[in-house]
Amino acid sequence: MEVILLKEVKRLGKRGEVKKVADGYARNYLIPRGLAVPATPAARSRIAEEVAVAKHQEMDEKAKAEALAAKLDKTQLVFKAKVGESGRLYGSITNAHIAEKLSEIVGAEVDKRKVMLEDPIKETGKTKVDVKLHPEVKVTVTVIVEPESA
Repeated sequence: MEVILLKEVKRLGKRGEVKKVADGYARNYLIPRGLAVPATPAARSRIAEEVAVAKHQEMDEKAKAEALAAKLDKTQLVFKAKVGESGRLYGSITNAHIAEKLSEIVGAEVDKRKVMLEDPIKETGKTKVDVKLHPEVKVTVTVIVEPESA
């Protein structure tokens, strides 16, 4: 039986693809769970339109992310923090702090999960941090941590 996938199914395919599967697999698993529909001509044309709209939206999102990346490229974020005698910070600079500062610069919300910081910054100095704005668009910003003057 041929089915059109409504969602990505592991080891089978992505949304909008037409796949030939066993009748029982389609009737007992894919269709009842809303993962696929039978591949009728009407369903094919409807899914083709939906995929085209989704592709167009994806291209718009990527263009917005690229424009934002151009704006953020070479951006330096300066943080002032209390520092101990050894040069280590009291506390740390996390991806949430960086996302908040980027949101102020951009004027739009930047999700903290998009800031690719493995460990919080705990020392003064410069650190390069990647920000993933889109699955295909990444920008690097410089985070500068300076000691807070007393």
